[in-house]
Amino acid sequence: MKKLQASAYTIELGPIHDSGIEEFISNHYKDAKIVIMVDENTHDYCLEYLLTTFEFLQEAEVMLLPAGEENKVLEVCFQVWEALSDYEVGRNDMIINVGGGVVTDMGGFIASVFKRGIDFINIPTSLLGMVDAAIGGKTGIDLGPYKNQIGVFNHPKKIYVDPIFLATLPEEELMNGYAEMLKHALITSKDRWNKLKKLESIDELSDLNLIQESVEAKFEIVELDPQEKDVRKKLNLGHTVGHGIEGYLLNKTPISHGHAVAIGLVAEAYISMRKNLLSRDEYFDIEINITDKFNILLFDEEDITRIIEICQNDKKNKDGKILAALLLNIGEVETDIEITKEEINEALLYLNKFGFSAN
Repeated sequence: MKKLQASAYTIELGPIHDSGIEEFISNHYKDAKIVIMVDENTHDYCLEYLLTTFEFLQEAEVMLLPAGEENKVLEVCFQVWEALSDYEVGRNDMIINVGGGVVTDMGGFIASVFKRGIDFINIPTSLLGMVDAAIGGKTGIDLGPYKNQIGVFNHPKKIYVDPIFLATLPEEELMNGYAEMLKHALITSKDRWNKLKKLESIDELSDLNLIQESVEAKFEIVELDPQEKDVRKKLNLGHTVGHGIEGYLLNKTPISHGHAVAIGLVAEAYISMRKNLLSRDEYFDIEINITDKFNILLFDEEDITRIIEICQNDKKNKDGKILAALLLNIGEVETDIEITKEEINEALLYLNKFGFSAN
């Protein structure tokens, strides 16, 4: 097992049956109630493996969350809090979140505010969850089309990353995580970018070493800036425009978070080039490799206007300005750079030449 030790939590990477989860629960939560949060997908494909592997989990309460970003809302949280109260869950009990980014985001938020906070563990089962969503202590839910508008910073006590769960995922979900891995490479290392862009098979994304590299990239940044005051803002690359696209499509034809981020990466790289921050050669390297792997959606002027309106309410903004992390070169990012409505409009219109209809 590979371990990454932070001040508040530990990440263990490798087969979960070789991890320290049973010893940890026994030492710290021996008489506690254990609640396992799953969605419909992880209930069907992952829960049985955990229950048959760890006898101590067989007495746990299992709470089923509805799957999908559209269900990452306050109404679902209220239902869960009421159920936790019915189960008489207390502040010394433990929640284990088993799922992708929606489950770990929402499960972490539910745990963090229930009775002013109870401990939780994340077991991410999607590639995006493993390399990004489950790590960093960001918990949250959406507010209408606005991503993660309600939430708190609160780390799980432990995170267990085991690629065995990826065997149950469709290709689309692996690509969802791949987008975040590409983002990590773009903000940290040209060598890593060159390696990731050349993958010959999507099956390579399940390689523990590749996953570990991406986990370490995020882990190191978060450790430097846990509350996103400075360098952690680099992790927002692709997310200003990406969240605008994802939020706009949420109640139309929803796309995955990673897909939206992939489009956002190209759009924000284009803006970086137009601002003379990023060279044309590096921009086209990004454009060619991402548009080759992800469908770039087609947006008309009305779509783009609404996307920009959502970008204008992004939580990263300040003083009425839309702020983004932009590339100076592959491996180097500048944060808190203002981007205008006109620049977003130009970027999305430019990307229409690659576009597939979003409807």
